[in-house]
Amino acid sequence: MAANSLTRRICAFGNILVIENRLKLPKLGWVKFHKSQDITGKLVNVTVTRTSSGKYIASILCETEIDKYPQVTQNIALDLGIKSYLVTSDGEIVDNPKYYRTQKRKLRSYHKKLSPSQKGSSNRVKAKIKLARTYEQITNLRDDFLHKLSSRLIKENSIICIEDLRVANMVKNQKLALSISDASWSKFVAMLEYKALWHDRILQKVGTFYPSSQTCNHCGFINPLVKDLKLREWSYPGCSNYNLRDKNAALNVLSEGLKILKAAVGAPDAIYACGELVSPEVISARDR
Repeated sequence: MAANSLTRRICAFGNILVIENRLKLPKLGWVKFHKSQDITGKLVNVTVTRTSSGKYIASILCETEIDKYPQVTQNIALDLGIKSYLVTSDGEIVDNPKYYRTQKRKLRSYHKKLSPSQKGSSNRVKAKIKLARTYEQITNLRDDFLHKLSSRLIKENSIICIEDLRVANMVKNQKLALSISDASWSKFVAMLEYKALWHDRILQKVGTFYPSSQTCNHCGFINPLVKDLKLREWSYPGCSNYNLRDKNAALNVLSEGLKILKAAVGAPDAIYACGELVSPEVISARDR
């Protein structure tokens, strides 16, 4: 192994060793594994877990330097939804893949096969594995979608404004609970938060009760009828501005988010953004 060390990527920590697609673990020895990405930096530890479908996953923790995205000056706001996953203040519409709903019929079928099977039987084991694999596939597809979307938004924008959604309260609505859970907004926002910290971006949240959908982004008129989710577009006779519900909300969130940041720049101390302290001078420079 030492002779080929120049042509192989080797990571070691104590009695844990990683060489290409082979992993050496205490008491277990060498095992082959499929890498989801290159392993770089100082190896800290390895955690092996077994999924419900019978797969083993090795989570390899490494200390490494992050290659930060180039600085940009674009600012954007996001309006998260169910019909469309999100609409940006630039008018971009990202479709909602609805991974759980697309697999709902298959899941129901597997549940029906699992329910009457006898406990401890081979048929029950097979049914459980099929069901677990389907749930695992849904989770993997959703996570892949959220990671790609959040990374692209962080890469392309310097400031991202978003509503501070109280998802725990929203899922109490039985008609929308399944769709909201399928969308995984909390996980998506969490991804935006830590990726913003990695790449020196700002994620600014706007208050939960800010009437972004009801307010006309042109004149500021508040239309109480927009509380009805079925109303997707409206116009105010006073300014004759035609509003698409989601884009109008995103434009208002952008305006309010930038207003909050500009007000904070005048504060003598650093302000909070994404849960961390951020220098007002940095925000001021990016907002120009």
